[in-house]
Amino acid sequence: MEKKRLLSIDTLRGMDMLLIMGLSTLIVSICRLFPGGADFWLARQMSHVDWNGLAIMDMVFPVFLFIAGLSYPFSYASQVEKGRTSWQIHRKIFVRCLALIALGIVYNGFFNLRFPQRYASVLGRIGLAWMFAALLYVHCRPKARIVIATALLVGYGLLITFVGAPDAPAGAGPLTQDGCLNGWIDRLLLPGRRYNGNFDPEGLLGVIPATVTAMLGMFTGEFIRLPEEKYSGGKKTLLMLGAAVVLIAIGLLWSLSLPLNKNLWTSTFVLVVGGISVALYAVVYYVVEVKGRQKWTFPFRVIGLNSITIYMQQQIVPMREISSFFLGGTAALLPEAWGAVLLAVGYIAVCWLLLYFLWKKKVFLKV
Repeated sequence: MEKKRLLSIDTLRGMDMLLIMGLSTLIVSICRLFPGGADFWLARQMSHVDWNGLAIMDMVFPVFLFIAGLSYPFSYASQVEKGRTSWQIHRKIFVRCLALIALGIVYNGFFNLRFPQRYASVLGRIGLAWMFAALLYVHCRPKARIVIATALLVGYGLLITFVGAPDAPAGAGPLTQDGCLNGWIDRLLLPGRRYNGNFDPEGLLGVIPATVTAMLGMFTGEFIRLPEEKYSGGKKTLLMLGAAVVLIAIGLLWSLSLPLNKNLWTSTFVLVVGGISVALYAVVYYVVEVKGRQKWTFPFRVIGLNSITIYMQQQIVPMREISSFFLGGTAALLPEAWGAVLLAVGYIAVCWLLLYFLWKKKVFLKV
């Protein structure tokens, strides 16, 4: 349908990445300006929950994976229009997966040469889950993919609920860190070290439900590509919001027996965060694509067009030291809480200006 790039996709990706580009730190710093501010609801939302539950920061990763899926129907259609062969399309899928796995290992500190290394990573999970979802998209019709996605969620949910780790200590249930099947599979098959000793939140078994997260994005992108003659932009928005309500409702009902848990990437987590992702995109899509209000999106699109860059950049480039170099003196003259706010603003500004420079030079890290 759309031959032009949808600004709404890059906008939502940029809004999502802004949270890990310093916005979460800025929000906490602002909350701390007030007595007891560190305990404010919004401040607590800027940290991951320890195990069961859901905070805003727990949604950043799955929303990004959802968006990766959302953009693929457009990419695939473009490749087909350009006459790319099946082999070329598949090669691109596999290369992207391998590139993301490699970048994830680099992000973990590969070049420190400290062994054992950690090989599981956020980018690695994105690469694997997106790859499996993309292969299903290329080879299966929508109805078949709906059945597959449902089977994966139900099967995975039942598996982790009723099957625990064979080496679980006494009293550790299947949905605990020490007793979960996910940790046992990683201890058995995942080389190197794990993030939490006996468990890794980006481990192998969690790729199964994460694949459905990417599939939900692809279903959404596929729906958006339907011609306007069939569904107007306004109707698409309403149907997406309706689908979001259904996903969230099913996820919350199921969570009475299978808790929301990002570390295990539970099926309920997939449904609830998937529904929220669909709803977020529906709102951005309506404002940007349907109503045509696009000027405000520019700061977010600068981030969204180089999302992998900013993710890697913060790990490799000392952005906080750069902010302190320019603003540290001024921050020291202010009360401590206000100085923290200034440095947080500076951090975001430094990151964004570097991305803006890359945008001006039309340099984009595309994986």
